[in-house]
Amino acid sequence: MHAQETQGNPLLHDVLAAHGGLERWSLVQTVRATIVTGGRLWVMKGVVQDADPREMTVTAHAQHASVHPFGASDQRTDFTPDRIAIEKLDGRIVAERLSPRASFDGHTLSTPWDALDRAYFNGYALWTYLTTPFFLAMPGVETSVLEPLWEDGERWRGLRATFPASFAGHSRVQDFYFGPDNLLRRHDYEVDIAGDLAAAQYVHDFVDVDGVRFPTARRAYRRDTAGSPLRDELLVSIDLSNLRLEGTMP
Repeated sequence: MHAQETQGNPLLHDVLAAHGGLERWSLVQTVRATIVTGGRLWVMKGVVQDADPREMTVTAHAQHASVHPFGASDQRTDFTPDRIAIEKLDGRIVAERLSPRASFDGHTLSTPWDALDRAYFNGYALWTYLTTPFFLAMPGVETSVLEPLWEDGERWRGLRATFPASFAGHSRVQDFYFGPDNLLRRHDYEVDIAGDLAAAQYVHDFVDVDGVRFPTARRAYRRDTAGSPLRDELLVSIDLSNLRLEGTMP
């Protein structure tokens, strides 16, 4: 699922260039990062969340991700859209669920998550965050231009992405807003697997990693019916450090 050309969408072309460019991204095979997460979502879902750092690994051009440790020091997750598993570091399966999205049918915001639910959410969400905006150029993803937002004294241009049914993500339709420098500022979505919870995620503190630019702070707030963030309802916080790229370096 390597990225495709973007001549038909000048904003997407500019955004991809600002984050490092498709040519550079095409050489990346894997992204690794240390993550620390928090926020109210975990309490809502009955999940115990600590502030311990974890190692997140995502495949750049296909939806595949893993976090370690998970549940025990010798365990990790293995995520793809069609399967989620918790396994020992030697590959022995601890727990597994096929077609994991279907297991969320009927869930509301207050429905508790089990370990595999949490692992699935972590897998697709962090894969999304560590491949943004490049996955917007993958085959099957349709993008259109939105009316700009004015925030923090800046004009943020917007892209709406519609994903194919086979894609594992927060929702089929998601909105992305970019600052005057064409770097990501805000990402809006509904968390389908949590009762269509509406969120606005803000990103900050970009770093350059071998020519690719990543935000290292993410803060997702609940959105009201008008689309505005509720700043006193921090759903998820993610701090990233020690980002590394693996692949064919120039």
